[in-house]
Amino acid sequence: MSTRETRLSVVIPVRDDARRLDACLQSLLAQPGGVDVPVIVADNGSKDDTPDVALRHGATLLTLPGLSVAQMRNRAVARTTTPLVGLVDADHVLAPGWLEASLDALADPSVAAAGAPYHAPTPGTWVQRAYDRFRIRPQRREDTDWLGSGNLVIRRDVFTSLGGFDEGLETCEDVDLCNRVRRAGLRLVGDPGMRSVHLGDPSTLKALFLSELWRGRDNIRVSLRGPLTLRALPSLVTPIAVLAALVLVVVGLAVTMARVSAGTHAEGGAGRALLGAALALVSASIMVRALRMGRRNTRSWTDVLGNIAVAAVYEIARALALVVRASHGTRRRGEASTP
Repeated sequence: MSTRETRLSVVIPVRDDARRLDACLQSLLAQPGGVDVPVIVADNGSKDDTPDVALRHGATLLTLPGLSVAQMRNRAVARTTTPLVGLVDADHVLAPGWLEASLDALADPSVAAAGAPYHAPTPGTWVQRAYDRFRIRPQRREDTDWLGSGNLVIRRDVFTSLGGFDEGLETCEDVDLCNRVRRAGLRLVGDPGMRSVHLGDPSTLKALFLSELWRGRDNIRVSLRGPLTLRALPSLVTPIAVLAALVLVVVGLAVTMARVSAGTHAEGGAGRALLGAALALVSASIMVRALRMGRRNTRSWTDVLGNIAVAAVYEIARALALVVRASHGTRRRGEASTP
C-alpha cells in the first residue's frame, strides 16, 4: 500500500444517483494508487441502487437521510483520519492524473486547499457548452479566490479548525469555506491537473434556470461576509441591480398599461421611460456576461447567440433567487425533466 496515496481520503455526498456515482468511483479507482484511497460515501437516503454501488466499489457507506449537503460532508469528514480530504461530488468524473496532481499541490505546506474549475461533459448540449464558458481555468498551478466543493482537496486540520462547512447554508457553502480559508491567511490554489468532468451541468435552459434559482439563494448572505474582492464584487452587485430592474420593468409596464387604458397616451411617457431604462439595465448586465463568456471558446454566431441566451437565464434566475426560496428539490426537478 502506497504511503503517499493513503495521505488522502475522499468524501462523496450522494442521493439517488447510482449511475453517476458508479462512474465517479470508477474514475477514482482507475487513478494510479486510487485503490489505496479510503472513500466515504455519504448517502442522503437513496431509494435506488446507490448504496449497493458504493459498497461494491469498497467504499465506506454512511447513511444520512434528511441532512443538507453541508451537514453530510461535515459528518463524513469527521470519520476520516488522513491528513488530506478530497471533497468530490457524485456527478463528477475525475480525469487521469487527478490524484497525483492533488497530492503534488498539497505537498506545498503553504497550500491549504487545491482544486480546479469543472469541465462540461462532451459533446454535451449547446446549453452545457455555453455554460462552460463561464469558467476561467488556470493554465498552471496558481492562487485563486474560490474552489468548488465538487472537486476540492483540503487539509483536514484546516477544515476542522475552521469548523467545516457552515450548516446554516444550503448553497454557497463552498464559497463561504474558501472565504474563511483566505481570512485565516491560508492559500487556495487552482491546478489544471485536478481536472474533473461535471456530468451535472444543466443541459437545458429550464434546468439552468431552476439550478441557479436554487444555487443563488445564499449568494448575497455569503458575499457580505467577505472578504470582498474586485473579482467577487459583480456576484454581489449584479443580482441586486437586475432584481431592481425587473421590478422597474413590472412597474413601468403597469404604469404604461394604466395610462393607455385610461386613454391618456401622452401622459404615459414616464412609464415608458421607466420601462425603457429598466430593460436597458437588464440587457446591459446580460450582454456584459455574454461578452465575458465570448472570450472563451466562442467560434460562431451560433455560439454567440447561445452565450446570450444562457447569460439571460443565469442573470434572471440569480436575481429572482434573492426573493424566491427554491429548494434542492427544485434543482433536481430540473435535472429530472431533462430528456
